[in-house]
Amino acid sequence: MTLSRRGILSRTLAGLAAFGLSSPAHAKTAGKSVAVIGAGMAGLAAAGALARAGADVTLYEARNRIGGRVVTSTLWPDLPCDLGASWIHGPNGNPIKKLAKAAGAATVRTSYESSAAFAGGKKVYNEIDPWEWVEDAGDAAARAPADISLKEALIALRVMNVKTAADIDLLAANVHLAIEHEYGGDWGSLSARHFDMGEEFAGEDVLFPNGYGALATYAAQGLTIKTGAKVTRLTPTDTGVTIDFAGGQSIRADAAIVTLPLGVLQSGRVAFGQPLARKRQAAIDTLGMGLLNKVFLRFDKKPDVPSVDWFEKLDAPRKLFPEWVNLAHVLGAPVLLGFNAAASADDLETASDKETVSAATDALRAMFGSRFPAPIASQITRWRADPLALGSYSYHAVGAARTARDDLAGADWDGRIVFAGEACSPDHPSTVHGAWMSGLEAAGEI
Repeated sequence: MTLSRRGILSRTLAGLAAFGLSSPAHAKTAGKSVAVIGAGMAGLAAAGALARAGADVTLYEARNRIGGRVVTSTLWPDLPCDLGASWIHGPNGNPIKKLAKAAGAATVRTSYESSAAFAGGKKVYNEIDPWEWVEDAGDAAARAPADISLKEALIALRVMNVKTAADIDLLAANVHLAIEHEYGGDWGSLSARHFDMGEEFAGEDVLFPNGYGALATYAAQGLTIKTGAKVTRLTPTDTGVTIDFAGGQSIRADAAIVTLPLGVLQSGRVAFGQPLARKRQAAIDTLGMGLLNKVFLRFDKKPDVPSVDWFEKLDAPRKLFPEWVNLAHVLGAPVLLGFNAAASADDLETASDKETVSAATDALRAMFGSRFPAPIASQITRWRADPLALGSYSYHAVGAARTARDDLAGADWDGRIVFAGEACSPDHPSTVHGAWMSGLEAAGEI
């Protein structure tokens, strides 16, 4: 396999101390002023590495907190709830696992093998594996003259022509559960060719009983961070970059690292005083910003449900709360965590809290019977409505170039700005570890 310059740099940085740079980098970076835009995990990784290499680094964060899409709610003091990222996906060799160990953060393993599916109020066996169809559709799409959506590719399969409408509806429901919930994008928007590009670390996923936010807090130690600093414009100068903020303030730096979520870049809420490289702008315009929302339901006691980590609801309404984590089993807490993704999540975001909790409770009663108790409290996310995220994480949309994530990542304006974040990770997109590794790589670019 031939390694690209970017691949070599990424592996080199990952091989260094989990969040530092080598001593030769220190000599090149010492004294350089760097503004890091966004104190999410990519920004924290980049700022930490550059600070250790001797740069004069300041993080500018529009929120009044750090972490970005890593955020732990303490609304229930006895049970921290991760409203954004929850898991380390594949801990073996994962830099976030190293960070968690350094932070002293406890982890709990979950397994997709520990699961149960329900339909008609009974435990059933899910007979459809949509990945078999998806792989065939991907092969067909690869031979097509132009990229098409996953939905188009699936419907175009010859064998689909003899399926009934009910069969197709069932397939769509399983694609929603297995794929749209994983990638955050509607099957009509996901690229049939490229939506599942990337690599995985091995090992069963783990989550944080005390909250993912502890990792952001640990990574932020010793860094200069200014919260409530909303960037409105970046402009190149002869020797660096000028950064303007809401309220009229501006600063100058030798370089800036931009870790804004893809949704914010797409919104135009942050202006660039000089056009970005054509491929970079095309990547911003064509990648998709997906959605995965959560509803935490708390009960007066641990609910009477099977002792498994995951539940799947296969019957109507199939696209509302089809997937649940049984925190009563995983953490021993009186809480169930439901998910909505893609178009159905966008639709539900407009519902009230009462309507959302009612829909979630109906889903549980469809699985476990009409006498299943109502929750006593809830917490609900609406990531699309968050103006500083405008979605949960990126996905490879139909029409985006195969190299779109590589095109988005890296330096522009002759090195004055560098882009990082989960959307910039070709190997580990849509993950915290992808964001972290991208931040380290951006530091290497500086």
